[in-house]
Amino acid sequence: MSHHIVEVQDLTHTYPDGSAAVRGISFRIHHGESVAVVGANGAGKSTLLLHLNGYLTPQGGTVRIGDFPLTKATVRDIRKTVGMIFQDPDDQLFMPTVYDDVAFGPLNLGLPSEEIEIRVQQALVRTNTEHLRERPPYKLSGGEKRAVAIATVLAMSPDILVMDEPSSNLDPRARRSLIELLAGFHHTKIIATHDLDMVLDLCERTIVLHRGEVKADGPTVEIFNNAQLLMECRLEKPLSMQGCPVCGTSTSRV
Repeated sequence: MSHHIVEVQDLTHTYPDGSAAVRGISFRIHHGESVAVVGANGAGKSTLLLHLNGYLTPQGGTVRIGDFPLTKATVRDIRKTVGMIFQDPDDQLFMPTVYDDVAFGPLNLGLPSEEIEIRVQQALVRTNTEHLRERPPYKLSGGEKRAVAIATVLAMSPDILVMDEPSSNLDPRARRSLIELLAGFHHTKIIATHDLDMVLDLCERTIVLHRGEVKADGPTVEIFNNAQLLMECRLEKPLSMQGCPVCGTSTSRV
């Protein structure tokens, strides 16, 4: 299905203060892949993700989502295909109730009320948030907000999920619930994160960014076993691949 493909070619972006956030990034992601985008702070992860849903349009190079090149004229169509989940769920939750937030996107597509109800119900069930339907979002926990934010995107029936630091500020149980939730989705998933242990659980492929450039792109375990690469890009092995600090026993995944 070509409409699931994400292709970036020689993408560049410089902010008004003159800082070059993205410098000639290129990659291609196919239908059904789960791909992590990792790098230290300032590597260009969030700027890259904002191009995949049309919040930013290319200053140089191209972004294609399936058959559509990203332009101001195609943004509306691309946003029907790519669902963006922001780092802070409060950026996506602004309606009086959870139901209203999840229904907001389908309502703005002009769908009939029966279809909106079906989509909302399905999204709430898939994210295990059906019991929160009438709750005001500001009264939810961090994990609940994250799950509801994902539900707002799923209600739009996207083919591709793009997530910026989805596990940030979650307690261990909420983080595990999130990983289990995302593992059950068969969408194409692109996840920018510092949570490298979550990457091991969810992503068979990892793209490493450093100072706005792609430094590596390949199988996740191979990249995380490349000590020289990690050092150069100011990253460390996931905790689950490091030796026990007490007994010295290795827990490395191979």
